[in-house]
Amino acid sequence: MYFNSYVFILFFLPLSVIGYFLLQKRGWRKAAAVYIIGMTLWFCGYGNPWNAVIFVLLIFMNYGFVILLRHKKNRTVAAGSGENASDTKNGSRQKKWVLTAGILLDVVILIFFKISGRLPLGISFYTFQLIAYLVDTYRAKCEDQTFFEYLQFMCFFPRFLQGPIVLQEDFIPQLRVENRSILSYDHLGRGLYSFALGLGKKVLLADSLAKIVSQGYADVAALNSTEALLVMVCYSLQLYFDFSGYCDMASGMALMFNVNLPVNFHSPYKAASISEFWDRWHITLTRFFTRYVYIPLGGSRKGTARTLLNIMIIFLLSGFWHGTNWTFLVWGALHGLCMVFERVTGYEKWKLPHVLKVAWNFVLTTFAWSIFRAESLSQAGQLWNRLFTGGIGKISGQITSVFNDTMEIRLLVRMKLLPFLSGYPGVPAVAMTVVLLIACFFMKNTAQKTEQMKWNAWKMLVTVGLLFWSVMSLADITQFLYVNF
Repeated sequence: MYFNSYVFILFFLPLSVIGYFLLQKRGWRKAAAVYIIGMTLWFCGYGNPWNAVIFVLLIFMNYGFVILLRHKKNRTVAAGSGENASDTKNGSRQKKWVLTAGILLDVVILIFFKISGRLPLGISFYTFQLIAYLVDTYRAKCEDQTFFEYLQFMCFFPRFLQGPIVLQEDFIPQLRVENRSILSYDHLGRGLYSFALGLGKKVLLADSLAKIVSQGYADVAALNSTEALLVMVCYSLQLYFDFSGYCDMASGMALMFNVNLPVNFHSPYKAASISEFWDRWHITLTRFFTRYVYIPLGGSRKGTARTLLNIMIIFLLSGFWHGTNWTFLVWGALHGLCMVFERVTGYEKWKLPHVLKVAWNFVLTTFAWSIFRAESLSQAGQLWNRLFTGGIGKISGQITSVFNDTMEIRLLVRMKLLPFLSGYPGVPAVAMTVVLLIACFFMKNTAQKTEQMKWNAWKMLVTVGLLFWSVMSLADITQFLYVNF
């Protein structure tokens, strides 16, 4: 089941919200929590029950390691209180072995599914959440948390598909807030507004841009330089609005349940460096790698050479996490090399115009995304070759034909507002690209809009209008791009 499907929007989400708060209103808090756990398993297993089976097995397997870690900790504490240094040392060593075994098992299972090409829904994201919980248990950060709270933490469908990668400290304290069980019309309104904006970004923008990108990558050799540039920029925008749209929808739905998810997307194309880009793009993935990989490797505490090596390791792992194709590894390596360059040269302190640094950073990320999207390194090289040697030319109907067949373009043609379309088929695509670039660089993001938002008639009209327009445009149910990772 996907957020951008009829069954989810018109049935599953309303049923989840209404059922949850009806149970809460009767004072059945545990029943309401069980209801959301059940709805999450239904969401996970819809269309393929094995997704839910694998999810449940991993939840219970990891909690077995949690129990072992707590048991070893208690034995270590008991030995320490008895001043038996040997027992204390052995207990600490055993805890490390239990933690290592748990992490290795999670990683091996994830790698197996990635290599097999049959990824269970959400496994790349909830595996990291499970690993983080194991490490936090080892560090004695989860001592007072119950199994039921752990289940609620893992089984929350708004963040299930592709994050954010939530840590126990982000979520479980919110379960204990007393007034969380009360329906908040402010939260419901702001959540619906965020959900509507996210759905619009996905259905109306990202999926429309995907039509240009797919046509372009289908026959790279036929592109001229202008078309190659359009395809590359459109993919940068497609990925931006696809992931941004998902994050808006996830945050909005969580807010309906009085839960605040960590910010995972914060206008990354406004970044003036690659370092800043990763402070804004997939923020919780960056946090996970920083806290649970980079810092344990030594972080920046063991000299410059070790720091730079650790940075490269993190980005190579990030590339592999996205997929096993060489394109993902090269994409990760390229970002790592850019980070190393910025660290060595002090790039962020260079006295260059801010607008120039932002523009250059967008160029770098767009070139990197072109590798990320390509089916092979040779295809990425061929696209770059067409960009520089294809010659300036008119954008043909070859890459815009499917885009121009969308409901909105057909409507404009019928209204005779695009009389030039037959001679210049690329104009609507270019116009949309320019408008969206301006939006990326200059407009507030959804989190900023909803933070101080006051629900009024205008916001209600925008929300209802966007929901109606998006649902009417759901010709095909397309996956969010990050679901594939």
